[in-house]
Amino acid sequence: MNQQRLNGNAIEIESLVKVYKGAVRALDGIDLVVPAGSVFGLLGPNGAGKTTAVKIASTLSFPTSGTIRVAGIDVVAHPRQVREAIGVVGQVSGVDVNLNGRENLRLQGLIRSIHGRELKQRVNELLEQFGLADSAKRVARNYSGGMQRRLDIATALVHRPQVLFLDEPTTGLDPEVRTEMWQEIERLTHEEGLTILLTTHYLEEADRLAAKLAILDRGKVVATGSPEELKQELEGDTIHVELREDAPDGTIRAALENVKGIRQLDHDVRCLRARVEHGATAIPLVLQALESKGLAVDSVSVSRPSLDDVYMRYTGREFARADEEGARQQSPAGEEKR
Repeated sequence: MNQQRLNGNAIEIESLVKVYKGAVRALDGIDLVVPAGSVFGLLGPNGAGKTTAVKIASTLSFPTSGTIRVAGIDVVAHPRQVREAIGVVGQVSGVDVNLNGRENLRLQGLIRSIHGRELKQRVNELLEQFGLADSAKRVARNYSGGMQRRLDIATALVHRPQVLFLDEPTTGLDPEVRTEMWQEIERLTHEEGLTILLTTHYLEEADRLAAKLAILDRGKVVATGSPEELKQELEGDTIHVELREDAPDGTIRAALENVKGIRQLDHDVRCLRARVEHGATAIPLVLQALESKGLAVDSVSVSRPSLDDVYMRYTGREFARADEEGARQQSPAGEEKR
């Protein structure tokens, strides 16, 4: 088993390109370095290329060009060695629902050539760590969604990997269970020194868990840094305005084009979001400009910079809108197109 922990960089990606049929560039020359012993977040909307990157890094797909090394091993040249060094938790649960919790862990251990007392000890250890000891004899079909997800992660750790890939691990979980998962992910890094590559389209998740993150958009890395570093790059405030009724096409932008201090504007027919120099100064001017065009305001708020603002700065789009757009463009098989 891979008990040795990594020093330096756990993952190194250089000029990685993935082109699918129809000349769809899922990854368009990305470069990433993931330090060992930390949580690194790949943040992006649906279809940004996150899952494609994980599939290549975990030897489940081949790159069109570029290089990627995991635990210092080239994934194309030595895929078998890479598989011994990694654990993978995909978007879809890999738990066998016809087996109980203990049987799922034992099966994974046998697949990894772990036997006897060593396997029994490791299974007991993981059942305790993930709060599944009392449910070990229950068939996994009867587990809650959160319990199945914890079992998923536990099975990925049976062989003590050096790098763990978590691909959208909390999608579909209710907020309370999601918070419990966050605590478990933090424990794995802080107490066990595990390197985790986390893909997510939850801004709050990336903000809380990632020591460093890369923002992906349409197959490209548009920004990298810690969440705090990226937010500190943005000066000023963000104002959010919700209109009482849908605005005619072009009216919002026309109303605000001469308002001083607006650095960036994104809107649909009912809501607008603007980056401004000073929120308190800008709000009266924005309200006056909108009302002069007959646009009645229902609510207005001001906030400090967030990862959503960071995303909008680098892409010109609001994250939620890009996420909906990407979801519509994904293939039926769930393969990310962009």
